[in-house]
Amino acid sequence: MTAPTVEAAIHELMDLAWNVVYDLLVERGLLGDGLFVEEFTGIHSWLDGPNRYTVVHSRKIAVLFIDTRPVDAIVFHHDLLGADDPKCFFALPGV
Repeated sequence: MTAPTVEAAIHELMDLAWNVVYDLLVERGLLGDGLFVEEFTGIHSWLDGPNRYTVVHSRKIAVLFIDTRPVDAIVFHHDLLGADDPKCFFALPGV
């Protein structure tokens, strides 16, 4: 992916579900001053069975999406990106 494509993918996911992402950040105590969609600059996506998992992150926060639905948000740390199963860092609904 080129940088503009990555940026477009991040903005599409975040803009599509910003109200739900915002609520997740509030629930997890992660909403800080000056939070903007533009702060989210990283994306990691993979298929696991029929679902696409995507982690969108800033320097401080990571949000997990299942398909296009945000399901959890955590404090970002670099171990997440090198993990065999990045979704294990998050609380998944129904688990």
